[in-house]
Amino acid sequence: MNADRVWQVHHRSELVGQIDEREFDFPWIRGRFRPEPAFQPLRPIFTAWTEALNSGDGEAMRQAHEAIYPAVTMTDPDGREVPWFILVIEGDEARFRC
Repeated sequence: MNADRVWQVHHRSELVGQIDEREFDFPWIRGRFRPEPAFQPLRPIFTAWTEALNSGDGEAMRQAHEAIYPAVTMTDPDGREVPWFILVIEGDEARFRC
C-alpha cells in the first residue's frame, strides 16, 4: 500500500474525516481514521453499526446500514466519489470495501 493514499469521508459536502490507507486485505482496505470536528454528530451511527455487527442482530445491522449510507459519501485518493462502499469506523481505525 502507498502510505500517501488518503480517502475522504464527507457529510453532504463537508469533510468529516480522512482515512490514511495502511493495508489492503482483499476485499477490505484498512487505515487510520482522522476525524474532523464535524464527525462528532455522526459517531453514534458508526457505534450502532459496530454494536450491530458484534451482536449478529440482522435487523440492527440493517437499521445501522440504512443510517450510515444516506449520511456519508467517500472520495478515493484521486478525488473521485466512491459509488458504493461499506465503511466501519471504530475509534481511530477504519476499514472499508468498495
